[in-house]
Amino acid sequence: MPCGAGPAPLLSGDTMRHRTFFWFFLPTGLAMIFFIALPIISIVTQSMFAPHEAVLKTVENCGPFKCEEVTVIDQEATADLRASSPLGRFVGFDIYLDRGHLATAEVRDAWRNTPAMGAFFQALGNLPFYRAMAFTLTYTFVCTPALIVLGLMIALAVNSLHRRLRGLTIFFSLLPMIVTPLVGSLILFWMIDSRGVLGNLISFLADDPGLSLKASTPLMWISLIIYGIWSSAPFAFVVFYAGLQTLPKDQIESAQIDGATRWQQVRFVVIPHLMPLVTFVALIQIMDNFRVFEPIIGFAAEAHARSLSWIIFNDLGGETRQLSAASATSALTVIGVTVLLSPVLVRTWRDFRGKI
Repeated sequence: MPCGAGPAPLLSGDTMRHRTFFWFFLPTGLAMIFFIALPIISIVTQSMFAPHEAVLKTVENCGPFKCEEVTVIDQEATADLRASSPLGRFVGFDIYLDRGHLATAEVRDAWRNTPAMGAFFQALGNLPFYRAMAFTLTYTFVCTPALIVLGLMIALAVNSLHRRLRGLTIFFSLLPMIVTPLVGSLILFWMIDSRGVLGNLISFLADDPGLSLKASTPLMWISLIIYGIWSSAPFAFVVFYAGLQTLPKDQIESAQIDGATRWQQVRFVVIPHLMPLVTFVALIQIMDNFRVFEPIIGFAAEAHARSLSWIIFNDLGGETRQLSAASATSALTVIGVTVLLSPVLVRTWRDFRGKI
């Protein structure tokens, strides 16, 4: 140590904690930047550019008797234009406002020309984005609470069984999660066919031999929602069943001594204990259900039900890929998920602040 130099200053406790947190969070932060932030920036950027229009030129086409001028695509000039600006031509938010997305002009005209609210919403239903949004929101708001309730009921029922029966019951309860979503939707689709088991049964109960779930939009929506609940309830069941294993027995015993019924024990003891897990399941399922896609493909329900994810898939398919349209729909989907998650996130943050 140089003469006159004092001892090296020790790092404070706060500095050590901040440095430890930084190195602990660094891998996660980098992963979030590369796999979440950068893709979002990419789709937002692509959504503001439209494909270049073909460059046309006039050429003289001479036949055996006469010559005439025709307009053709200048392949070389078009290729040079696309090479100089691969993203396309900048259009700002025009793609977001066109008829395939928010359709602001069509919505404004419908609002002015249809004074009745029913006619206005019917006009919105004829626009592809709002028709897909209607099914997406219906699917999300019906499936999410239903599967949470069903998963909690299954968890309570399994937890009350004898130990020897729990293993087998848990196995059968997890079957919908084990089956690939596309395969599961195909199986149910075949079952509700007019020649399938469920299709024949429904036709018999309705006393209508010509009844077909595939030909009815409401019945197809109901079928998709039932499948969504059936396929996602095991996830909620696993989470709630794990949470029940941490439930303090003294609280249940105290409630039983006080004369609480089974329902009162669940309402005032079990549910408050599982509420953080309910929030967690709700967050995961809202994100998952808002991106519903596989059931629509498996049920071949494009004529009756289309989601935002299906629109993205449709724009990216075919010979002419509409990257800008798909990017705009993706950005709107991200915004929609954020809006739906914001109330749950705000409540979680308030609960966290209240415990500090």
